[in-house]
Amino acid sequence: DHKKEYCHSQFDLAEDKEKALKRTIDKTQNAIATTKDAIATTVEEIAALEAGIKALDKSVAEATEQRKEENAEYKDLMASDTAAKEVLAFAKNRLNKFYNPKLYKKESSAAPAFVQVSTRKGAPGPPPETWDAYAKKS
Repeated sequence: DHKKEYCHSQFDLAEDKEKALKRTIDKTQNAIATTKDAIATTVEEIAALEAGIKALDKSVAEATEQRKEENAEYKDLMASDTAAKEVLAFAKNRLNKFYNPKLYKKESSAAPAFVQVSTRKGAPGPPPETWDAYAKKS
């Protein structure tokens, strides 16, 4: 009788251990499934972020190109504005020469001009030999 009780108590203990181990296995499997889902979600988020970074890089490159073009246009505009201001100042000075001589300012000779800078020294040498002398065809 005593052995029978001992066997039943051992069976009860074994069943309790089995149930505990089954619960632990279930908890572990749930944790594994949850972790796999989290990993899948994280992979998707990483892919979305990489796509976002590529799109951002593309938009930054486009914006940089646009700013370069706008800067070039601005520089051209400023150069033409400066040239126009110089032309207007020149024209205003010419008008002042005729209509208001007191405000006329003589133009400085420092402005660039097409001028012969050097002269030849001595007489030029003889012309190079060419074909026969020029004669009209008859």
